[in-house]
Amino acid sequence: MPEKNTTTTYDVIVIGAGAAGMIAAGHAAHQGARVLLLEKMRRAGRKLLITGKGRCNITNNSPKSVFYKNIFPNGRFLQHAFDAFFTEDILKIMHDQGVDTTTERGDRIFPVSNNAADVVNALMGWMGKKNIESIYEARVSGLLMEGTTVVGIRAVINGINKEFYGKRVIVCTGGKSYPATGSTGDGYALAKQAGHTISEVRPALVPLVTKGNTAEKLQGLGLKNVNAVVWVNGKKAAEEFGELMFAHYGLSGPVILTLSRRVVEELFQNKKVEIGIDLKPALDERKLDARLLRDLDTHGKKQIENIFKLWLPAKLIPVFLELLELDGEKLCHQMTAKERRKIMLLMKDFRFEVTGHPGYKEAIITAGGVSTAEINPRTMESKLAPNLYFAGEVIDLDGTTGGFNLQLAFSTGWLAAEMG
Repeated sequence: MPEKNTTTTYDVIVIGAGAAGMIAAGHAAHQGARVLLLEKMRRAGRKLLITGKGRCNITNNSPKSVFYKNIFPNGRFLQHAFDAFFTEDILKIMHDQGVDTTTERGDRIFPVSNNAADVVNALMGWMGKKNIESIYEARVSGLLMEGTTVVGIRAVINGINKEFYGKRVIVCTGGKSYPATGSTGDGYALAKQAGHTISEVRPALVPLVTKGNTAEKLQGLGLKNVNAVVWVNGKKAAEEFGELMFAHYGLSGPVILTLSRRVVEELFQNKKVEIGIDLKPALDERKLDARLLRDLDTHGKKQIENIFKLWLPAKLIPVFLELLELDGEKLCHQMTAKERRKIMLLMKDFRFEVTGHPGYKEAIITAGGVSTAEINPRTMESKLAPNLYFAGEVIDLDGTTGGFNLQLAFSTGWLAAEMG
């Protein structure tokens, strides 16, 4: 039999001490609520510590309209959450706790220190200990319900089953990405217990594995200002402009992570998916061909591999020569119009077939989750189970890179803890 906590009924029980959970616990406590915060790991903010490659992209300085466009499948669901708590609010918490921030390319906001631990410590400091009882290494195993109403939770602590009662339970357990940080999908089971629908979960913002060894030959090479196009069964499906990286397994970097949501969906349906990289997006085919011709005429007595240095990063040159079956020692004036066209076409569509992805262990976030149709957007309360609330990645909402996902977590955590 589980031990019953008969002496205390908490005003708010928060499950998960990540971005959403810390904001929810702190906001509830600051309003005078008695809060129980339960975290499966040994410390709070484990996933926050690795976001932004350890730098922590706290939020984005764009207007709400940009957030809505960068959060799927229904960014507008967050209108009330963003009205309640938005960019300026999380930045005030950071600044009040001594964390200076800076805005970088793409309106991404980072701590000046480039240290995610400073963000976690700031949230912990702001949250404080007044009115909050925190229990770590506590695995929540189920909800306590009277009919459809949630009245508390069951948890396993030090191998002992315990029950805790609360007037409000906020699920902030995250998704399934980076399971080593504690995100293993526990919240979905809790939601199902309350009768919720879970939209199919899958990795998002994840690198892509490509066929062959071309990417491996280019490992470590980063490209800026390129256009990446997703081709599905031979038809153009999506595109993104910006930076990408080659890795031993395939492709990564901001544009690839952003496109990965669509790619994973299509791969799941067993469709053929390719990524085409336009290395010269500023030039259409006619202008690029004219440039190639001009350079070849100007440097007619040079070897082809030397003229390629005018067009491509050094690491790309041997790969291009191999793919084009060109003799690098051939002189420029000996190149045929057909060979020149092949170069131009490869520059405009450097194609990779996608065969998979590394899964949740390398996915930044999880797509899918608790259906937003079953959550009240004004409060984050379940429409099916009174007193049950959801915040953060456990909800069927996910954003592109750039700080959108963390702001989503902060805003929904705040709204879920709004005592009214």
